[in-house]
Amino acid sequence: MKTVLLIAFTFVAMNFASAQKQPKTMEVSLQTTAQCGDCKERIEEKLNYTKGVIYSELDNRTKILTVKFKPAKISLEEVKTVVSNIGYDIDDMKANPEGQSKLPECCQPGGHDK
Repeated sequence: MKTVLLIAFTFVAMNFASAQKQPKTMEVSLQTTAQCGDCKERIEEKLNYTKGVIYSELDNRTKILTVKFKPAKISLEEVKTVVSNIGYDIDDMKANPEGQSKLPECCQPGGHDK
């Protein structure tokens, strides 16, 4: 009986310790290929309604997207995938071609240079 209790206590302690290591929230800054106010609205609206994302804000001048999220609900890779699926490159992840083709012409790569 003592052995069972010791094992159970050890298991609970290990789970508690591992749960403490993961931060409750994370804030990251990510480079995007967004170009304008429409891009900003599109990305922020999608992310701000994504489960686990607390807020997102895109600086159009620098193209830096700041995202605060709960890593227990959504991973950094999932955040990047959301943006990629909308049609934008984000850090080292390329835009999903299907999503990119659905963007207005001005929001596609080089669209504001035309």
